[in-house]
Amino acid sequence: MGAIVGLMVATGVLLVVIADGSFGQQRRAAGGGWAVDRLARRSGIARLTGVRLIGICLASGVISGAVVIALTALPIAAALAVIAGCAVPILLIRRRIHLRRRALRQQWPDAIDSLVSAVRAGMSLPESLCALAIDGPTALRPAFAEFAVDYRAAGSFDSAMRLLGEHLADPVADRVIAALRIAREVGGADLAAVLRTVNALVRDDARVRGELEGRQSWTVNAARLAIAAPWVTLALLSTRPQALDAYRTSAGAVILIVAALASLLAYRVMLWIGRLPEEERVIAA
Repeated sequence: MGAIVGLMVATGVLLVVIADGSFGQQRRAAGGGWAVDRLARRSGIARLTGVRLIGICLASGVISGAVVIALTALPIAAALAVIAGCAVPILLIRRRIHLRRRALRQQWPDAIDSLVSAVRAGMSLPESLCALAIDGPTALRPAFAEFAVDYRAAGSFDSAMRLLGEHLADPVADRVIAALRIAREVGGADLAAVLRTVNALVRDDARVRGELEGRQSWTVNAARLAIAAPWVTLALLSTRPQALDAYRTSAGAVILIVAALASLLAYRVMLWIGRLPEEERVIAA
């Protein structure tokens, strides 16, 4: 019980330490290059930084380990729970990034339609982009609100578009932004035609990728269920003292470690087999 209390106290102290997150904000403002910083930036969560994400992972691992050690009194199971708990926030963030990309991909055609209508009404391209902060698709409004602030503050279209690409951190957005830069240089009567061409390409890409993801999802979910089933069974067996005694031996510990490695390997192989080609970013974040 003392170990559990100590773990919980350490978790609380850790959460208090990372609550300020000033170091992560400084790195974020400076365009920090750590992978965890890029992951936090791509998540779209307003105040999430790399330091805070690391703290959340550690807290999740500590809490998971404390719960498992309290229920099973198996040190090896608690250690595996700590590792799994640390990985859960990363998996959730990656899932959020995937859902965010899909939502943005579906809403870009509507945003470009609004741009075409605004350009035909006589508005300039920067003014049309600023108007999307109010009239654009819901998922894109915060990004274009920041674009409007940056453009009005600096007066530089290229700089504001670069910051927009860093904020969205999405391959489809990179292609649209590159096309909009070209469209601004071309200008004139060709601007609407360029936007309509970009819209058709983005719409077709979203339709094809949506169909592929729909066909892939049932296979991935079935594989995840197959991997989770043995560990759910182990959790149910942990309610029986006789089953726990078998895993307190060195052989039982080896079995748990081998099972965890096999599950991880099987999961990664499943993702590798069923993966879709990742779109390369045109503009580096």
